Amino acid sequence: MEPGGQLNIQELLQQAQAVQEQLFAAQRELAEAEVKGSAGGGLVTATVNGEGEVTGLTIDPKAVDPDDPADTAETIADLVLAAIRDASREARELQQEKMGPFAEGLGGLGGGGLPGLGGGGLPGGLPGGFPGLGGPGGAPGA
Repeated sequence: MEPGGQLNIQELLQQAQAVQEQLFAAQRELAEAEVKGSAGGGLVTATVNGEGEVTGLTIDPKAVDPDDPADTAETIADLVLAAIRDASREARELQQEKMGPFAEGLGGLGGGGLPGLGGGGLPGGLPGGFPGLGGPGGAPGA
């Protein structure tokens, strides 16, 4: 603030631009990040990017019982779901780590957040919210 309590708009705009650049950098990091989840003692491994999108799946041949294909198919399906859930949980934690400070920072300004952001920061205040941080558009199961 300038002397006399006047708000320096130029300084505020520069700060907003710096925060926006940091936010975009964090979003880029999430898009490029990969986390893994596994099930069945590593028989099935799922790879998920930082945005929660499944990018890979590995099934160890030891998971296949050629003498009981029906039971094997059911078991593998269960293991795949469990591995994806594990990887998705890891992705949500990564999202919280990367994006959480932005939500906390905006929610704490002046005790009421920024005007137009729902008064409580980003989640639920911006249309769509941030995936993995709750509010509209949050990750499934969050």
